[in-house]
Amino acid sequence: MKVKDIGEFGLIDRITKRSKDKKILVGIGDDAAIYGTEKDFQVLTTDCLVEGDHFRRDWFNSTQIGMKAIEINVSDIAAMGALPKYILVSMALPKDLDVEFVDGLYEGMWKTCDKYGIEIIGGNMTHSEKILISITLTGEVDNKNLCLRSGAKPGDYILVSGHLGNGRAGLRLFQKGIKGFEKVRKYYLEPNAQLKTALKISPFINSMIDVSDGLAPEISHICKQSKCGAMIYKDKIPISEEVRTVATKLGDNEFDYALFGGEDFELVYTVSKENIDKVNGFLVGEIIKNKKISLFFNGEEKAIEEKGYDHFSRGI
Repeated sequence: MKVKDIGEFGLIDRITKRSKDKKILVGIGDDAAIYGTEKDFQVLTTDCLVEGDHFRRDWFNSTQIGMKAIEINVSDIAAMGALPKYILVSMALPKDLDVEFVDGLYEGMWKTCDKYGIEIIGGNMTHSEKILISITLTGEVDNKNLCLRSGAKPGDYILVSGHLGNGRAGLRLFQKGIKGFEKVRKYYLEPNAQLKTALKISPFINSMIDVSDGLAPEISHICKQSKCGAMIYKDKIPISEEVRTVATKLGDNEFDYALFGGEDFELVYTVSKENIDKVNGFLVGEIIKNKKISLFFNGEEKAIEEKGYDHFSRGI
């Protein structure tokens, strides 16, 4: 059996072991790990960008790559209801890469770190055939504001923080070499973590995750951890007119962009009916007792089986 046969999430399930350290409160299986005491939670996440998989130098400039490397990690910390604090940066770089390109990478990273009040405090560098940027980000969260994937309850409403499908639409524009649609292209090149929204809503919600792999798999992750199911209302999924136009032009389905596209870095969260008036967002579904994920449209219910973005089956 090959890695590609079981995919990213199958591999994660295979290697996951329960930690024996009592200070590890949440390990593998959420947007970030949590350790510490019951009153002092530290959050830790890591993610990487690999040339040819997450970016291409003829699409992104070096500053945009640096910005994105930080944003995607901040998005994971935000999904825990936490505040990002310190970063370690590890890079593998080709020997013939221009030093000015590396300057641009750090310019982008520092720009985004300044935006969120984060400090880069260390890291490592080595050589490789392609550029690889690995970020480790720490954060802090009060136990009253901690958000996990495992807190959803039947009867909860499912909300998203913003429009979906922009990430996949932007990628498709670059893949097909289509000009124009600058707003969508910029969304793909320069995504933004929804930290401010996460910190605002975290005291009132039951579960949360960021949209890095598509709406359907993210809701599936919540349901798996919460031991429940979900009904997604297809006609309620927020998709911008620009994304709809891109999908039409390319002969694609805009709902596939939103449900399975990924790299939107919005938030998906569940909230009780009692707290629904305390949060903002687009209501896209409901948590149910039945442990299946379904799409509801025009009075018909259809099970969702397609997976979202998988690093071992897709590239750019």
